[in-house]
Order: sequence, then C-alpha cells, then structure tokens
Amino acid sequence: MAFYLVHELKGLKTQKDGRMRIRANTPLPLAATEDLVQKLQKITGISKVQANARVGSLLIFYDSAKSRNQALKVLQANEKLPAMKKLIGRDTTPQAAMGGFFSLFRYIVIRPFLPACLRMISAAISAIPFLVKGISQLLHGKLRVEVLDASAIAASLYLRDFRTVSMLTLLLGLGDTLAEWTRRHSLESLTESLTLHVQTVWRKVNGTEVSTPLARIKKGDLIVVRSGSSIPVDGIVTEGVGVINQSSMTGEPIGVKREEGGAVFAGTVVEEGEIVIKVTKVGDETRFRQVAAFIEESEALKAGIQGKSERMADLAVPFTFALAGLVFLVTRNFMRAASVLLVDYSCALKLATPLAVLAAMREGTHLGMVIKGGRYLEALNDADTIVFDKTGTLTNASPVVAEVIACAKHKREDVLRTMACLEEHFPHPVARAVVKKAQDENLVHEEEHAQVEYIVAHGVASSLRGKRLLVGSRHYIECDEHVDVSPLASAIAEQSAMGRSLLFMAEDGKLAGLLAIEDPLRAEAISVIQKLREEGFQRIIMLTGDDERTAKAIAQRAGITEFRAQVLPSDKADVVRELTQSGCKVLMVGDGINDAPALSSALVGVAMIDGTDLAREVANVLLTRPDLNGLIAARRLARSTMRRIHTNFAATLILNSIFLAGGLFNLLPAGTSAVLHNLTTLGISLNAMRPHLRHFAFKPSGANQN
Repeated sequence: MAFYLVHELKGLKTQKDGRMRIRANTPLPLAATEDLVQKLQKITGISKVQANARVGSLLIFYDSAKSRNQALKVLQANEKLPAMKKLIGRDTTPQAAMGGFFSLFRYIVIRPFLPACLRMISAAISAIPFLVKGISQLLHGKLRVEVLDASAIAASLYLRDFRTVSMLTLLLGLGDTLAEWTRRHSLESLTESLTLHVQTVWRKVNGTEVSTPLARIKKGDLIVVRSGSSIPVDGIVTEGVGVINQSSMTGEPIGVKREEGGAVFAGTVVEEGEIVIKVTKVGDETRFRQVAAFIEESEALKAGIQGKSERMADLAVPFTFALAGLVFLVTRNFMRAASVLLVDYSCALKLATPLAVLAAMREGTHLGMVIKGGRYLEALNDADTIVFDKTGTLTNASPVVAEVIACAKHKREDVLRTMACLEEHFPHPVARAVVKKAQDENLVHEEEHAQVEYIVAHGVASSLRGKRLLVGSRHYIECDEHVDVSPLASAIAEQSAMGRSLLFMAEDGKLAGLLAIEDPLRAEAISVIQKLREEGFQRIIMLTGDDERTAKAIAQRAGITEFRAQVLPSDKADVVRELTQSGCKVLMVGDGINDAPALSSALVGVAMIDGTDLAREVANVLLTRPDLNGLIAARRLARSTMRRIHTNFAATLILNSIFLAGGLFNLLPAGTSAVLHNLTTLGISLNAMRPHLRHFAFKPSGANQN
C-alpha cells in the first residue's frame, strides 16, 4: 500500500491553517483506519482528521509545517497496512455511531438511579472531551464554537450545576452523532448511485479468447466485441469492420463505420460486425477512481450559503463572549453572564445548513439524481435560463420512420413491405425502425427473396421474383449503384429540409421509393418544458446543428420559442458564455462529448444517465433516470432546500434571542436556557433533515411526439 498527496490548501506565505487530502492506492481496512486516525489526532497541531475507508481517503487539517510533516511521517510508517478485503460494506464505527445515543440512554435510564456523588462524577467525566477540544482550539489561537461550548460547560461546573453539565454534554454529543450519521449515510447513498457493476469481456491472448473481468484489463490488451454488444473500453480497432452506434457519445442515432485504425469509446455499441480493440485507457480512469473523485468533490464543494453560515457561526463566538463580559461588568452576576454563554447562535448556524445540504443530496439519489456538491443545489435554485442540446436530450436518439414515399408505378405499402423484408435480417436501429413501421401497419412480408448481401456501412442487396433489389443510403444508391434519384427530387428536398435521414430502395436499377427517418422528441419533453416555465425559468433555449427550418419545426413541437440553429459542437460553450455575460444564470442540459465544454461553462450543468461518460463526469448534476422530469425534481429540491435553510436561520435568531433575553433579565434560569437552546439546535437540525419532496414521483411517459 502507498499513500499519495492529491490536494493541499494552505496560507499564501506560511503553511499554517492548512489541509491536505491523502489517498491510498487501495481501500483501507476499517480497524486500521480507526487506529491511523487516532495516531494522527494525537499529533500536536492536527486539529481534525476525516477518513473514508471505502475510497482510501484521508482529509487532514494542520496548524503548522511541523504538524504537517509529522502527519506525513506517520502515514509513511503505516504504508504496510493490509488492503481491505471487501469493498462494499458499511463503514461504521460502533463507538462513534452509537456514542450519542448511548449517552441519551444513560441519561434517561441509568442516571436517575445513581447516587448524587456518582452523578456529579459522571457529569464531570462526560465534560472532559469537550473541555479538551475547546482548550486545544484556544491554545492554537482560534476562537471557535468549540471554545464557546467548553466555556459554557466550565461555567456550569463552576456553578456546581451538574444537571446542566450532563444535559449540555448529552445534547452536544447527540448533535455530533446526528451530523456524522447524516454525512456518512448521505455519502454512502452517493457511492451506491455512482457505482457500476463489473463487466466481463473477451480478451484475445495468442489467438485464443479468454473470459476476463473488466477490472483486470490492462492498457494494450486486445478485446473482442461482437454484434449487439457494448464496448467496455476506449481503444483502437486492430481487426475487423463494424457499424458502431455512438448515440451515447454524439447523440446521433445512425451508426458509423469503424475499421482498422478507427477509435471507439466505452458505452457505445457494435450494431453489426465484429471488431478487435486495443485498449488505450486504464489505471486512474477505472470506475472505482471515478466514484472516489465524485465523492470527494461532493464533500468539498460547499454551497455558498453553507460557507456563509459557518463564517457567521464563528463570528458569533467573539460577540457572545463580549456580551457575557459586558453583562458581568454591569451586573457583577456570574450567573447572568453564564446564561449568555449557555445560549448562543453558533451551534444551530453551523450545524443546520450542512445537514440540510447533505440530506438534500441524499434525497436526490432516491429521486433519480446525483448532485455533486452543495454549491450546485444553490445554483439549481438561482438559475433563470435553461439551455437544451437537442439530440439525445430533447429527443430520444432512437430513430423512427416518419414518412414512406413511393415512386410512380409503385405502391407505398409494397415499398415498406419489401424494405422491412430485407432489413429484418440486421440489428441496427434504422433496420429495427423499418421493421417496426411495417408491423405497426400490419404488413406481412414473406421470405421470398434470395440470400441478402450486406455491404457494411452502405446498404443491402438481394433479389425478389427475378428483380434485383437495393436498399441503402443515397450515396450507395446514387453513387455506387448509379441509380437516378431525380424522380423524387422534391420529396428528397422537403424531407432533408426537415432534418430527416433518408433510406432509398431501387428495383432493377430504378428508384422505387424512400423512407424518411427522424429522431422523435422524448415523450415527456413538451410537459417538462411547460413545467420549467412554471418553476421560474425566464428563458428556455434549444441548441442544434440542424438548419433554421428544421430547428424551428422541432422547437415548435417542443413548445420552445427561442433556439439557435446550425450551432457547431465547438460553439455551444460560446453560446453559454455569451448568455452568462449578458447576466443570465444558465443551466445547461446535454448528453454528448461535444456538450462537455458547455456543461462546464454554465452555472450548473446537467447530464442524462444515458449520455457519454465525459458528459456525466463534467456535469454538476447527473439524472440517473432517462427522463427529463428529473429536471423538475432537481429544481424543486433545490428551492425547498434553500427555503428550509432560510427558515432555520430565522428560527435560530428568533428563538435564541428569546432565550438570551430570558437569561439576561432573570426570567429563565441558566440551566433552563441551556436546555432550551440545545433542544432548539436539535429541533432545527431534525427539521433540516426532513424529506423535501416525499410526494414527488415521475409520471409515466406517454406516446412519442412526432
């Protein structure tokens, strides 16, 4: 095992108050992780250590260069730790997870039966960890919430109010346990949402195919992929010819030809043929490392409002101490001064917002989305402009037959029947669309033709009742087979102007007819566009590479009034930047490799689960169901979360101000004020964790919009 320094933040001139992210090259065993964290926390100057054994990650907060170097030495000494045998499993520490709840059990069930002297001893012992934590922060020159908690406990001990001491330590412990439980379980949900099942592939070794787990594939290995199978790696074709469906990468439903020397990508599908691929990407690009990166990003990217709450919480500490000192100077009453320390704004401010953010992220996984950081919840709430890529996002990237057009002396039904008869032998999407169209019209086609000859990436040829039949692209029919297509020139121009792909049929060297193929809108697209307007989006824009006429027709069907036509893939990011510079807060929705720059340029980028790997990685929000209704859920979740944060903030200020005033004017005993304050903090924290959209559900998609 080896540890690597993957990220570090520190002061501009010194190494004080820094933090560093350390990652192991394998998952860590749970017991050894706990031991390692304890060793690091014993180092003077190490203020905090966060560990995630599942992804082999340690986040270490240090106060000086000396403590930083000592921490690195401890890690170097522990590089011989055994690897974790089981990757999937709950990362639980019984002592940490149950500590707060055991304290509650002890306080309610055990404490009442203890003698008075033992209750005092128990209260003093339970106070020690909080006192040590506060003193440690103070010795390092930091006046934070921990110092205020320690001062409140110390004041209660001085007043010999052991009941208040017990209650304070109980509630503080419960708060910490609640926060840790929520954080851990939220991150577990994120991990499970992002983890993909390991696939088995056929590896070619000395001319023999060997079934091999994908995890064992190395750069340079040869992988065999046949018709109908997904390509599990990025690589270069070394043998064979195939038609590759790259709709998950480019959004285009029509397959492309790949032969020796051609590049192929993970997530695409071999529609026809058989190819041997030389693997080009391994190592840190494995699925596990992608999951680890997503989880670390989710923890690191705090919402702006979360950062503000934490800063306000720390700023409130000096104010609380100053007010307590002022009260003591005026009244000379230590009890009244202590009541100020026992009631502060910091705890709820610092705890409630991150809990609300993590709870929302966790709820998002159950609603069909992965939100990769708190700041993107805030961005989802703030966005006022939404930009859609057309192909694969607003549309299905699954072709259907829109029109059947026959030449003179040929019947429409005969053209469709014959083309379906020939195409049913092939598995590619266009062939399936033709066969389905014939089935929908109840056209029965008997197997009367001779053997079908398939020309990869061009078309098919056969014979029927003594006549030679050709089915394929315009290039194949017109250029390769020299068939005149002018009899349908007007229909060709009209269908092409609508952005449809054309499939031609010729009989004995003469054009018989054509099929117009289109990519229909997603079934839910129209209703989602309408709901997005209701959710407060002022502008909804569609980007497409189609010409003006085609773009306008598609936009009208979707209910979109603003679109940009003939947009090159490289220009999408420029459109997003232009909108941003004009004052728009842009939410970009895309699914292809060419959408990645635009997704990263927007205030928040959203990708579909059936999109390319790159788009899913670059996007800030991933919809884990192939349904645009996830956008509605994401918007509502973000808005509900922000409303709850603001509500909790107001409740914190109002309630704690009341308790503080009660203590100052001797209306509330100090112990009662402390109990009410801490119960308020717990209540606000529980409110932050409540589900937001318990009644939200995706509606079944209706029929496709043509």
